[in-house]
Amino acid sequence: MRISVSWRAWLASLCFVSVGVAAQEVTPPTNDDCLMCHGDESAVREDGTAVFTHAERFAASVHGSLGFSCIDCHADLASAELPHEAKLAAVDCSTCHDSSDYAKSVHGRARDAGRLVAATCVSCHGSHEIRPSSDPESMTYHFNLLRTCGACHGDANMAGMEPSDTGIVATFVDSTHGRALMRGGLLVAPTCVSCHGAHDILGKGEAESKVYRTNVPATCGSCHEGIRVTFARGFHGQQLQDGNPRAPVCSDCHTAHAIPRAETPGWQLEVIGECGTCHQDLLRTYRDTFHGKVTELGYLRVATCADCHGAHEVLPKTDPASPIHAANRQATCNTCHPGTNANFALYDPHADPHDRDRNPFLFFTARFMQVLLAGVFGFFGVHTSLWFSREWRERRRHRLAHAPAARAAGGGRKGTDGDRESETHD
Repeated sequence: MRISVSWRAWLASLCFVSVGVAAQEVTPPTNDDCLMCHGDESAVREDGTAVFTHAERFAASVHGSLGFSCIDCHADLASAELPHEAKLAAVDCSTCHDSSDYAKSVHGRARDAGRLVAATCVSCHGSHEIRPSSDPESMTYHFNLLRTCGACHGDANMAGMEPSDTGIVATFVDSTHGRALMRGGLLVAPTCVSCHGAHDILGKGEAESKVYRTNVPATCGSCHEGIRVTFARGFHGQQLQDGNPRAPVCSDCHTAHAIPRAETPGWQLEVIGECGTCHQDLLRTYRDTFHGKVTELGYLRVATCADCHGAHEVLPKTDPASPIHAANRQATCNTCHPGTNANFALYDPHADPHDRDRNPFLFFTARFMQVLLAGVFGFFGVHTSLWFSREWRERRRHRLAHAPAARAAGGGRKGTDGDRESETHD
């Protein structure tokens, strides 16, 4: 009896507890539960924005294909009663994906600093329709990355962004890389992540950035390996390796986003000026020569800097491998002037009339010509002044000497007229 009573009391207590627990627990919604509202294309929030989620596209997404449910990302929905609050907690992708690279990137730090225009996971990957980057429909597919990055960096008037960070896409599209990517359809053509990285994008002023000045040759060399090797052997590359901050890198000559084809005449003419940004004196003396005058007029059938010095493996003239070394100079001239001899190769393409040590004969000749020019102009200037003064005095003397006769001649004519008028009245 006592046992029966105790059993009944235990059973009653169990039922009471079960009912109480059931009253507190909320069954997490299934994907079908969510789609009852979010599967309706006409469903909108109070502010009018759509809440529609395409069920088939989610099912085909990387998350849907793995059997993820809505509450795997929207964790606060698991304990929420439906219909849920209008504003859900932000999805935290780092619960499954390591976000340490993003947190250190310019995007992550800008976001932490309160710049809401900075890209998040959704900005680049989407939300419910995320595809693997190998999928042509993915926002991060090779040929779609330019459009994805361009959503922010393609708008020159993008609010909240630095002017230098906007309008980049337009310059890239016309570059040799952009043409190979967009028109040529080449998978090997670089796109934004090729140079800047994906999640770990850093500012160009940060030493770990792929586009930091000293890292640029390695970044470009990931595709242009042969050029990277020759550049490293050249004087510019050696200066860079020695830590010279003024040593040029790829982007100094080729620019960063608007890289033109090196074979185009326009770029070959413009790059002369790029060399001159560092070698100003050499550019000045080059412009004084026939080569420089012709290129300045826009013609390219004469030698430019790269024709004599090389392009990527520029070496000093003391280096036996340099094309302007004394032993190689005639062969270098022969590439444009076949049949030239050793005397022809003695021509100085950077002769400087202001440099006495380099070109003493030219220096003194220039000084003589300057003196001669000043003397000629000075002599004839004085001669002309004296002649003008004498001419003025002679004209004045002549005018004064003949003035009485002129007045007499003028008065006679007046008297004659007066007499003629008087006779008429009589």
